[in-house]
Formats: sequence, structure tokens, C-alpha cells
Amino acid sequence: MSVTHDAGIQVRSSTSTAERPAVRGWPDIDNPAAWIVAVILLIMPLIANGFFLIEIFATTLILGTIALSLMLLAGYGGMVSLMQLTIAGLCAYMVAVFGTSDNANISLGWPWWLAVPMALTLATLFGTLGGALAVRTEGIYTIMITLAIGAAFYYFTNQNWAIFNGHTGINNVATPHFWGVNWRADIPFYYVVLAIAALCYFAVDYISRAPFGLALQGVRDNPRRMAALGFNVNAHRVAAYAVASFIAGLAGVLQVWNYRQISPGSVSVGACIDILIIAIVGGITRPIGPYIGALVFVLLRTFALDFLVKIGLDGNRFRLLIGLGFLAIVFWSSDGVIGLWQRWRRSHRPQSDRPAGGRGHG
Repeated sequence: MSVTHDAGIQVRSSTSTAERPAVRGWPDIDNPAAWIVAVILLIMPLIANGFFLIEIFATTLILGTIALSLMLLAGYGGMVSLMQLTIAGLCAYMVAVFGTSDNANISLGWPWWLAVPMALTLATLFGTLGGALAVRTEGIYTIMITLAIGAAFYYFTNQNWAIFNGHTGINNVATPHFWGVNWRADIPFYYVVLAIAALCYFAVDYISRAPFGLALQGVRDNPRRMAALGFNVNAHRVAAYAVASFIAGLAGVLQVWNYRQISPGSVSVGACIDILIIAIVGGITRPIGPYIGALVFVLLRTFALDFLVKIGLDGNRFRLLIGLGFLAIVFWSSDGVIGLWQRWRRSHRPQSDRPAGGRGHG
């Protein structure tokens, strides 16, 4: 049956209905916190210097968008994929290969408006094919097969010189210049990143309420019942991989424009696992979670080294501090920072507003 099967039939899991928040309207324009965050992001170039604008906030949005693609698969589809950074890295490599760089023997010299669509197409196709393999497995086996794809791609890029230029990577990748604007300059690039991140966020938020998204959540909760109702379970899962791959590809384009280079280190196994950490720390049940997790990760990655040196410890152990922060958040909340925030709100809610029994899962 078609992927866009009528989702008027609502599939609910008896164990998950009470734990999941009620479906909100879209867009959520009644949340004052959302408006405050939006205003701050829009005026950020007025209050932040170039370092914070690009290295902190733009990097947060790029990593958050890659983690958002993982959140779409894991949160709505129940499929934990560790190849999302690999897809972003492939797209970044393809932008460099089809576009312009210092290595004229590899780069084809296409204009960005041709190189980017081609790179996105190849990245989406790669992620969809990988997803078609992964959907034949479940649980830990899905994690392992996507991790294997990521590891294989890392070693391939590290050893291939004809296309990926080996461990050196491809440097000085050209960035867009049109309408008289250098779009890699700090302020224009920040707004490009912000616009794409916002589009991806609202797209995933909309998908969660669309017939496809509701069916995907039904597949996550009870695939056998969905199959019995006539839904093509594997088709929904592969389609989710295709959408997530396109989102990760967009982040890959931004990533290669941000650093103007791409190398195997950008797609290492450790970096793939970092995306999973980002998604889990922020909260893997809502689209805002990956961006919260990315902000926490980038702040720790940027300032943990200086903090450790300041207190007399080896600065090279900054990843230990990241790991401890990850463990602390996961220990106190299975839904990351979002879960901690919800717990705090429930604890400060007036007694009269609390659900009967005092331990609701709102």
C-alpha cells in the first residue's frame, strides 16, 4: 500500500499513550519562550562577535540539524541510525568534488547552484540505500549496521586519493558569492544557517503531525498492527531515511562551507557517535531537543579544555568532562534536557493543576 496511506486510523500503544505528550497545534504560536528564543536568534549578530556567532551558534545549528535527522528516525520511527554524520560528510565531499577547490585534479569546477543539488541528490540516495539495508534489522542490529556504514566510509575516504584525496581531504572549497554578497562572511552565513535550520525544524515538526508522520509513529509503536491495517511498514521506514538523509545533507553543505574544507576526520566513528550523544542529551522526542543538545555539546567542547587547565588538570581530557556531563544528564532524565525541564515544571506546578494521582506523564 502507498506510503501516504490514510492516517485517519489512529494507532496507539497501550504503554506509550500515557507517556507521550498530547499533539499540539502547528505552528505553536502561543509559546512565549519560543518567541523569545526566535528574537534572540534573529538579533544575535548585534550582540555576539564573530567567534560566538560562527563557532558557537552557527556550529550549534549545523550539528543540531544533523542530530535532528537522527531524532526524526529514532524519535518518530524507533530507528537509531549512526550514519547521519556520514551522510552529511558525503554531501560535503560531493560539494567539494563537483564545486571548486584548491585541488583542480579532483574538483570539477561546477557553480555552487549545480554542485549543491547534485551533492544533495547523491547524499539522499546514499542514505536511502543505507536505510533500505538497515530497516531489515531491529534494535542493536540497526545501530551496528549503520555504524558499520559510517566506519566503512571513514576508512574509504582516508585511503582513497582519486576522489576524496586521502587523509589530506579537500581544502579551500569555494563558497557562494552572488547578488554582490559574500555568503560565507560571518553575518550572511549565520543567517543562511539559521534559515536552513529553521526550515528543517518546522519541516520535522510538521511531519510529526502529517499522515506520514502519524503512520511512522504507529509503525514505531506497533509494526505488526500497522501491517495488519494495510500499511507498508518497510516503505514508511525507508521513506523516513530518505527525508532524514536530505536534512543531514543540507547540514553537510553548511558544514563544508563553514570550514571551507572536508577531511576524513570530519566523518570519523567518534564524530558519528557525537551526533547520537547530542540527540540524547537534548532529548530525542521533540525536534528542539537536538539543538539544545548541540548547544550543550559545543559549549563543553569549546570551553571544557580551558576550564580543565584553569583548575590544574590536563586539558587534553576535555572529552572526559563531556562524557561526565552526558552521564549526569542521562542519569537524571531519560529524555535529556527536555525531560529535566519538564520535571522541573511539574514540580513547580500548582497542586490544583496537577493530574490526579500526582505522577502524570504530561
